[in-house]
Amino acid sequence: MKYEIVGKPSYSMIKVTLERDERITAEAGAMVSMSSNISMETKARGGIFSSLKRSVLGGESFFMNTFYAEGGEGEIFLAPTMVGDVHVMELNGETVFVRSGSYLASVGEIEIDTKWGGAKTFFGGEGLFLLKISGNGKLFVSSYGAIVEKFVEGEYIIDTSHIVAFDDSLNFKIKKAGNWKSFFFSGEGLVCNFNGSGKVLIQTRNLDAFVGWLKSKVKSGGN
Repeated sequence: MKYEIVGKPSYSMIKVTLERDERITAEAGAMVSMSSNISMETKARGGIFSSLKRSVLGGESFFMNTFYAEGGEGEIFLAPTMVGDVHVMELNGETVFVRSGSYLASVGEIEIDTKWGGAKTFFGGEGLFLLKISGNGKLFVSSYGAIVEKFVEGEYIIDTSHIVAFDDSLNFKIKKAGNWKSFFFSGEGLVCNFNGSGKVLIQTRNLDAFVGWLKSKVKSGGN
């Protein structure tokens, strides 16, 4: 399999070239275009229970699509829903946590589960559940805005709305950005306090803030 990420960093999508019988699994609705010899099968990956949990708790599609080439080489383009970037993560038996809605596609023996993000994420309405992804292969994740890699050594704080993915070697704790006054009036909500050694993928834009800005424009009539 060969791949190329085109349109970086604002309108990214992946061009994947599959050899005969090679397969790539993608989130429902990700396919943009494909060769005529690319076939697709749709199923609840991991069984009904796992798919239901991933859909209800993780914000992902119940069904996933697997694309494969028949009779020879073929190509397929896959793109995320949001305007932003696409990043590939090579997994060699590792586990990573991915923000709900950021999974785009995967190749190889990749398992997808969910993880509770903590009670404070429920209160804030941000990132209630994370996707727990492990195995061997390539994992493609997407973002709102560009993706920046940050290697954490020790302690580091990131706004929850800007997190795309992070290594499971990092411990994390969700907390308020400041005191209660700051929480409600500063424009900064919940942050993730990381501790340990590992990599975090950060998106440069905040979708919740953008949605809030749109709502303010609608209420004011766009003026």
